[in-house]
Amino acid sequence: MGTTGQGQAGQDVDEVDVPPVRRRSAVRVLLAALRLTVVSAVTGGALAALVVAVIIKDVPVFLTGGGVLVVLILIGVVAGRRSPAGEEPPAGRVALARIEDLRATSGETADVPVKFRLTVAPDDRPAYRVKIEQHINLVDIPAYRPRGIAVVEYHPDEPWKVLIVTRPTAEWSRRAEEAEIDSAPESTLVVSPDMSEGSWCMLTLFAFLAGAALVVLLFRGELFTSGDGDGAAAKPPSSSSSSTSRTFSTSTTVSGPSTSLLTFGVMRVTAMELEARVDTAYVTEITIEDHRMAVRGDSTRPVSETVHLQSLPYELFPGLVREARTTLGVRDPRSWRIDVTPGSAAGAGPRVRVTVTGKEGTAHLDADATGRVTDRRAVGESG
Repeated sequence: MGTTGQGQAGQDVDEVDVPPVRRRSAVRVLLAALRLTVVSAVTGGALAALVVAVIIKDVPVFLTGGGVLVVLILIGVVAGRRSPAGEEPPAGRVALARIEDLRATSGETADVPVKFRLTVAPDDRPAYRVKIEQHINLVDIPAYRPRGIAVVEYHPDEPWKVLIVTRPTAEWSRRAEEAEIDSAPESTLVVSPDMSEGSWCMLTLFAFLAGAALVVLLFRGELFTSGDGDGAAAKPPSSSSSSTSRTFSTSTTVSGPSTSLLTFGVMRVTAMELEARVDTAYVTEITIEDHRMAVRGDSTRPVSETVHLQSLPYELFPGLVREARTTLGVRDPRSWRIDVTPGSAAGAGPRVRVTVTGKEGTAHLDADATGRVTDRRAVGESG
């Protein structure tokens, strides 16, 4: 693992240690699941006993079910009043991380939810992979691009809790600019052992129904002396197939009398919509006009020969258009267009070309992935 400024020499990135706290967290989750299963099953059985007792007119069963429910309620009240032991949240540490990939989703505010895949490289342990989602301001998104270095805060005892530091200190900013971090293998990916809310709900429902069904089965002789059970026909799960083509292209038009892609934020939101439509952030060509944006791609092209939709500085493009319309000899520009294509040299960033057309002719300027002008051709110049 070659990492500048991270103290990783001689360590194997595959040997990612699992902290004891993570194992204890998994044990706590297991115990909580068992406790929830028992409580839910007993509650379901007690409620079913009350219903069965009313139907078969059995007083002892009714008293048993009611007594169990009362005990559960008392236990819940006592547990709720007992003050939980205050636990200090784990202290976070600052480290550098390599951005393996990122994908922004649509948002209606200035802060856009972005999904990151990171290689976190702490100073005192091997690097590891993690997936996170964090809200990033539209203006700050161009600072994060694949293969870039970011400053993050992570918890040593819970390594899956990682947060990108959007305003790092000067020292960490300098380290991020100088660092070179290799990608950790996918086998080092760490995930939270906690169960999702949906899993807890499903476990509660299943245990509740299982407890109720057990009580009903115990008294099935008294309950079902006659009658037929209705069987519910299970519907086979529907399946869908999808096919992918080797090449793809799509476009969208911004409508409205006063709407233009030069309006702040509109260009990036439109790029997000196109990314969702083609289901990939890697394209081979992007065309932007006043009210239209189009993308084209080829699934067989390697990533190095593509452009990442969310890594472009869309917020700087209006300034490039304004500079092209006023400094290249076109007095009355009739139209403009931005073409973004992969760099010609290996490892080079995308090339941004802004073309303006008027009665004097056509002119263009070129810029790099950071919005810096690298070349310009005024009206009448060759090349």
